[in-house]
Amino acid sequence: MSLVAGTTQKLKLAREVSPYGYFMTDGETEVLMHYTELVGHRPQIGQFYDVFLFFDSEDRIAATMKKPLIQLGEVARLAVADIHPKIGAFLEMGLGRQLLLPLSEQPELKELRPKVGDEVHVILAHDKIGRLVAKVAFEEELAELAFHAPTSWQNTWVEGWVTKTLKIGSFVMIDGGVLGFGAYGLIPADDRTRLLRLGERVKARVTFVREDGRVNLSMQQRKEVGRVEDSDRILAFLKERPNGSMPYSDATSADIIKQKFGISKSAFKRALGKLMRDGVISQDGNWTKLTEQAAAAEKQEQED
Repeated sequence: MSLVAGTTQKLKLAREVSPYGYFMTDGETEVLMHYTELVGHRPQIGQFYDVFLFFDSEDRIAATMKKPLIQLGEVARLAVADIHPKIGAFLEMGLGRQLLLPLSEQPELKELRPKVGDEVHVILAHDKIGRLVAKVAFEEELAELAFHAPTSWQNTWVEGWVTKTLKIGSFVMIDGGVLGFGAYGLIPADDRTRLLRLGERVKARVTFVREDGRVNLSMQQRKEVGRVEDSDRILAFLKERPNGSMPYSDATSADIIKQKFGISKSAFKRALGKLMRDGVISQDGNWTKLTEQAAAAEKQEQED
């Protein structure tokens, strides 16, 4: 039997060496279990115990009776406990010590990297020199653990954790609750209200349940609800502008609209359409402004 870091093995307690702890053995090799790694009653010489193997601060293999949140080759969602800008994120793995998620495993854009408190789906692996390290779990690993989302989720709001963010959208593992590990979903870029970090907690609406059990998601309300909210936001923005006008219209680029109002261009156009039908705004070239009637009403309201 080989003593492999990241695995739980049943080892025999061979001897006690004070002030260090106990030496466990597989019959060929011994490994130290420090006194601080004990759980429960005092162990007995000659008895077998399940211990988790890891590397200590001096890169020596060691044993603990504490139960880790992840084993070698397994997928788990671990919380970010600390960040080192030049090394990576340190994840809580349940042993009173942390697991490194290297920068090489994280998005290139700094704003997409996880922050303290985020939770990242990772696989426990070995690096090139055999040390324990976390690697981001991607679609192929997560798909095997995900369940098929029920059709009853249609148009309901769900919560989950971002597993990957791309230009086309953000992938999310939705909370499983009593159903299990979770369901897999995608928030298309047009349905994001902002860029999402790896490991970020997000709330989104199920827009479509696919035949394969995955779901499409949106961070925005349904069109009929969102249209009212978006138009109210635009109207409030106009009322705060000089002369009740703004240099944004149907012709404004989608990127500028997303940056300024946090909505897609199609949502922006729907909201403008509602305001124009209500007689509140008008457009002149690339400018949108309050109508004279709306501007007068706003001025009267301020005077009152």
